[in-house]
Amino acid sequence: MCGIAGALGIDLPGTDRVRRTLARLRRRGPDASGVFTSKLGDHHLTLLHTRLSIIDLDKRANQPFERDDCVLVYNGELYNYLELRRELEAAGLRFATQSDTEVVLNGYLHFGAACFDRFEGMWALALFDGRRQRLLLSRDRFGEKPLYYWHHDRTLYFASEVKALVSLSGAVPEPDTEQVRRYLVNGYRSLHKHASSFFHDVHALPPASVAEMSAAADPEPTRYWQLVSRPRAMSMADAVEGTRHHLLRTTEWRLRADVPIAFCLSGGVDSSVLAGAAHHAGKDIHAFSVIDSDERYNEEHNIRATVRALGCQLHVTHTSPDRFLDRMAELVAYHDAPVATISYYVHSFLSEAISEAGFKVAVSGTGADELFTGYYDHYSYWLAEMSDRPGFPALVDDWKAGYGSFVRNPLLQDPLRFKKDPSARDHIYLGGEQFSSLLTEPFAEDFVEQDRGAGLLRGRMMNELFDEVVPVILAEDDLNSMRWSVENRSPYLDRELVEFAYSIPSEHLISNGRAKWLLREAGRGLVPDEVRLDQRKRGFNASIDSLLARDDQDVVDRLLAPSPIFDIVRRDALAEFLKPECDLTDNSLSKFMFSFVSAKLFLETVADWAVEGERSAA
Repeated sequence: MCGIAGALGIDLPGTDRVRRTLARLRRRGPDASGVFTSKLGDHHLTLLHTRLSIIDLDKRANQPFERDDCVLVYNGELYNYLELRRELEAAGLRFATQSDTEVVLNGYLHFGAACFDRFEGMWALALFDGRRQRLLLSRDRFGEKPLYYWHHDRTLYFASEVKALVSLSGAVPEPDTEQVRRYLVNGYRSLHKHASSFFHDVHALPPASVAEMSAAADPEPTRYWQLVSRPRAMSMADAVEGTRHHLLRTTEWRLRADVPIAFCLSGGVDSSVLAGAAHHAGKDIHAFSVIDSDERYNEEHNIRATVRALGCQLHVTHTSPDRFLDRMAELVAYHDAPVATISYYVHSFLSEAISEAGFKVAVSGTGADELFTGYYDHYSYWLAEMSDRPGFPALVDDWKAGYGSFVRNPLLQDPLRFKKDPSARDHIYLGGEQFSSLLTEPFAEDFVEQDRGAGLLRGRMMNELFDEVVPVILAEDDLNSMRWSVENRSPYLDRELVEFAYSIPSEHLISNGRAKWLLREAGRGLVPDEVRLDQRKRGFNASIDSLLARDDQDVVDRLLAPSPIFDIVRRDALAEFLKPECDLTDNSLSKFMFSFVSAKLFLETVADWAVEGERSAA
């Protein structure tokens, strides 16, 4: 896991810009760094790399990695590198390292750009092919690893983080205040539907794509993979067996490393099953958990049950209001964006604890919800699809007796909501009108989703997987982890597992009143039943009042101090929210208050960048 950056343009970036960029990427790669320069036609090409050593720790695997007039800078891990290496060796290719990096480059030398569809892993890379005079940029299927680009002053800049674009170019892109307004009113699910960053003209290369270029133009990516939902006839037993088979294999592959591995453990079934699968593979489990005092988010009982069953070594950290605004300022500055939700502020404590304990790799459960029906509305979409089947009233009774009793969103408390109106989506941007009224200018934007030809339930899940939820989680987890030089791995985001999950008939996804039925059954024997069958969904979360001391006048004064945010948010409205007597126990209001803090600090960070740039120019 590493940091990459580069420039393709008429002029080379100066040595001072290169030095500052490597420094800004050092958290992503503290173990080594390197620079490569060349000509690509009439343009100059610069490739930068900072390394976090995970597989083959020897310096022979450092990057930029060169062979046969091809040069690679690569951020990620290739989990099937052992299998591909054997295939490439059989085809006559030779290896000088034990690294997955060399497998990536040899894979390209043998298969050309078709190699990307053969890779199982996560990556963002730049590959210079001097033979063909081409620069290739590529990202993994789900976008686990970031790659931003900005075409500025006749030069194409690209990097793992926006701050590296700033240091390499010597310029600051304009913040996208429309995206800030969207975030404040519609929340994190809206962010990747309309833009891929919080800056004008700064874009992310799309996941599952590769772009080839010979000049400093905007990349024109082409897709090398597309998920299609193709349910096929299979029994429930076959669906469970297939899920367990793929789950054990993907977990085993993601345990490949030459450094110790930690597990992010919540009280839910997603992370617990992964820990159980690793234990099944004979691995000692070091689990890291965050525990919040708010009973709505406290998962200590389930966490302790999993730890007892697996014999884990547990590392616990607690949320605290201490230094909340200072920690948020540091976090936002590293993210180059508002932190999406309070969950990722909480997650940042985990990444820090994992790093301080000496671990360089963490495993998390991202993607399970979008494969196996993990959200409260999924159950109601499923009921709508099952409504014409015999015994449907009993299915509704199952929901009422269990899962439905935990639903807090008032628009989802009717189990027949989507049977009555399959197009209803107003529960997703809940509170938008109220939040818009808090802005200096109203903001309204209709909810949109892609038609993926997958039916009501699977269509929703695919929109969450590719457009709404998983892209946000992956971006936040990557930045939280890399800030502490920790690599984050997501076993559920495995091509074969995902394609299998989307081949399962929908009727098998929920059973006996429980969503995520297939994951629960695949986890039988891997985790204790009290965790495996628990229906309540919590996740890494916290309440805003467990972090923000609204009874502290210094905190209030800091939040109401002059700031660019008050060009967007009404200061008088915010002052009302900050009064201790204002009730923020409503989940939506708590989320908005966190979003305000995050957006405020983001705009102030960008303003500081501009000031620093002026000082450097002077």
